[in-house]
Amino acid sequence: MKNARQTAILSLIEQYDIETQEELAAKLREQGIVVTQATVSRDIKELRLLKVLSSKGGYKYATADKAERGLSDRFVRMFKDSVLSISYASNIIVIKTLPGSANAAAEAIDSMRLPEILGTMAGDNTILAVATKEEEAAKAADAFRDLLK
Repeated sequence: MKNARQTAILSLIEQYDIETQEELAAKLREQGIVVTQATVSRDIKELRLLKVLSSKGGYKYATADKAERGLSDRFVRMFKDSVLSISYASNIIVIKTLPGSANAAAEAIDSMRLPEILGTMAGDNTILAVATKEEEAAKAADAFRDLLK
Protein backbone atom coordinates (compact mmCIF):
# COMPACT_ATOMS: atom_id res chain seq x y z
CA MET A 1 0.00 0.00 0.00
CA LYS A 2 2.70 2.49 1.04
CA ASN A 3 4.95 1.63 -1.91
CA ALA A 4 2.06 1.98 -4.36
CA ARG A 5 1.07 5.32 -2.83
CA GLN A 6 4.62 6.65 -2.97
CA THR A 7 5.01 5.45 -6.55
CA ALA A 8 1.78 7.30 -7.38
CA ILE A 9 3.14 10.45 -5.70
CA LEU A 10 6.31 10.31 -7.79
CA SER A 11 4.25 9.84 -10.93
CA LEU A 12 1.94 12.74 -10.07
CA ILE A 13 4.74 15.21 -9.39
CA GLU A 14 6.25 14.28 -12.75
CA GLN A 15 2.97 14.96 -14.55
CA TYR A 16 1.70 18.02 -12.68
CA ASP A 17 3.07 21.14 -10.98
CA ILE A 18 1.76 20.29 -7.52
CA GLU A 19 2.26 23.14 -5.06
CA THR A 20 0.70 21.92 -1.80
CA GLN A 21 0.17 18.79 0.25
CA GLU A 22 -3.58 19.31 -0.06
CA GLU A 23 -3.33 19.41 -3.85
CA LEU A 24 -1.24 16.22 -3.82
CA ALA A 25 -3.75 14.49 -1.52
CA ALA A 26 -6.60 15.51 -3.85
CA LYS A 27 -4.77 14.07 -6.89
CA LEU A 28 -4.18 10.82 -4.99
CA ARG A 29 -7.87 10.63 -4.07
CA GLU A 30 -8.76 11.14 -7.77
CA GLN A 31 -6.77 7.96 -8.41
CA GLY A 32 -8.72 6.12 -5.70
CA ILE A 33 -5.99 6.28 -3.06
CA VAL A 34 -7.43 7.28 0.32
CA VAL A 35 -4.96 9.46 2.24
CA THR A 36 -4.82 12.04 4.97
CA GLN A 37 -2.73 15.19 4.91
CA ALA A 38 -0.53 13.68 7.65
CA THR A 39 0.17 10.61 5.50
CA VAL A 40 1.06 12.79 2.53
CA SER A 41 3.35 14.84 4.76
CA ARG A 42 5.18 11.69 5.93
CA ASP A 43 5.48 10.44 2.34
CA ILE A 44 6.98 13.78 1.24
CA LYS A 45 9.58 13.51 3.99
CA GLU A 46 10.39 9.86 3.24
CA LEU A 47 10.68 10.56 -0.50
CA ARG A 48 12.80 13.64 0.29
CA LEU A 49 10.75 15.83 -2.01
CA LEU A 50 11.71 19.47 -2.34
CA LYS A 51 9.84 22.57 -3.39
CA VAL A 52 11.42 24.03 -6.53
CA LEU A 53 10.54 26.92 -8.81
CA SER A 54 8.20 25.81 -11.58
CA SER A 55 8.30 27.08 -15.15
CA LYS A 56 5.09 29.02 -14.40
CA GLY A 57 6.75 31.03 -11.63
CA GLY A 58 5.18 29.22 -8.69
CA TYR A 59 6.61 26.34 -6.67
CA LYS A 60 6.13 22.62 -7.09
CA TYR A 61 7.28 19.37 -5.53
CA ALA A 62 10.23 17.62 -7.15
CA THR A 63 12.69 14.88 -6.29
CA ALA A 64 16.15 16.01 -5.21
CA ASP A 65 17.77 14.77 -8.43
CA LYS A 66 15.26 16.72 -10.56
CA ALA A 67 15.84 19.85 -8.50
CA GLU A 68 19.60 19.49 -8.83
CA ARG A 69 19.35 18.86 -12.57
CA GLY A 70 17.29 22.01 -13.02
CA LEU A 71 19.84 24.01 -11.10
CA SER A 72 22.69 22.47 -13.07
CA ASP A 73 20.93 23.30 -16.35
CA ARG A 74 20.61 26.90 -15.23
CA PHE A 75 24.32 27.08 -14.35
CA VAL A 76 25.25 25.61 -17.74
CA ARG A 77 23.19 28.31 -19.46
CA MET A 78 24.95 30.93 -17.34
CA PHE A 79 28.30 29.35 -18.25
CA LYS A 80 27.48 29.57 -21.95
CA ASP A 81 26.36 33.17 -21.64
CA SER A 82 29.35 34.39 -19.63
CA VAL A 83 32.51 32.55 -20.74
CA LEU A 84 34.81 34.49 -23.04
CA SER A 85 37.85 32.18 -23.29
CA ILE A 86 39.27 28.88 -22.01
CA SER A 87 42.98 28.05 -21.90
CA TYR A 88 45.26 25.85 -19.83
CA ALA A 89 48.87 25.41 -18.80
CA SER A 90 50.13 22.36 -16.97
CA ASN A 91 47.21 21.21 -14.82
CA ILE A 92 45.60 24.66 -14.43
CA ILE A 93 42.68 25.76 -16.60
CA VAL A 94 42.02 29.50 -16.83
CA ILE A 95 38.54 30.57 -17.84
CA LYS A 96 37.82 34.23 -18.54
CA THR A 97 34.23 35.42 -18.09
CA LEU A 98 32.21 38.58 -18.30
CA PRO A 99 32.70 40.78 -15.20
CA GLY A 100 30.80 39.44 -12.20
CA SER A 101 30.05 36.07 -13.83
CA ALA A 102 32.92 33.88 -12.68
CA ASN A 103 31.19 32.49 -9.57
CA ALA A 104 28.15 31.24 -11.50
CA ALA A 105 30.34 29.76 -14.24
CA ALA A 106 32.51 28.04 -11.61
CA GLU A 107 29.38 26.55 -10.04
CA ALA A 108 28.49 25.10 -13.46
CA ILE A 109 31.91 23.44 -13.56
CA ASP A 110 31.50 22.14 -10.01
CA SER A 111 28.02 20.78 -10.81
CA MET A 112 29.49 18.74 -13.68
CA ARG A 113 31.44 16.71 -11.08
CA LEU A 114 34.22 15.88 -13.52
CA PRO A 115 36.59 13.40 -11.86
CA GLU A 116 39.59 15.10 -13.46
CA ILE A 117 38.82 18.44 -11.76
CA LEU A 118 40.01 18.79 -8.17
CA GLY A 119 38.27 22.12 -7.66
CA THR A 120 37.66 25.64 -8.86
CA MET A 121 38.38 29.11 -7.56
CA ALA A 122 36.54 32.12 -8.94
CA GLY A 123 37.23 35.82 -8.85
CA ASP A 124 35.16 38.49 -10.53
CA ASN A 125 35.91 37.55 -14.14
CA THR A 126 38.38 34.66 -13.93
CA ILE A 127 38.12 31.02 -12.87
CA LEU A 128 41.03 28.75 -12.04
CA ALA A 129 40.15 25.06 -12.32
CA VAL A 130 42.76 22.60 -11.08
CA ALA A 131 42.99 19.27 -12.89
CA THR A 132 44.47 16.11 -11.43
CA LYS A 133 47.11 15.85 -14.19
CA GLU A 134 48.34 17.89 -17.13
CA GLU A 135 46.69 15.61 -19.69
CA GLU A 136 43.43 15.80 -17.75
CA ALA A 137 43.48 19.61 -18.03
CA ALA A 138 43.30 19.34 -21.83
CA LYS A 139 40.42 16.87 -21.57
CA ALA A 140 38.51 19.11 -19.13
CA ALA A 141 39.18 22.25 -21.19
CA ASP A 142 37.68 20.45 -24.20
CA ALA A 143 34.63 19.49 -22.13
CA PHE A 144 34.19 23.13 -21.10
CA ARG A 145 34.50 24.27 -24.72
CA ASP A 146 31.86 21.71 -25.69
CA LEU A 147 29.47 23.41 -23.27
CA LEU A 148 29.84 26.62 -25.26
CA LYS A 149 28.49 25.01 -28.44
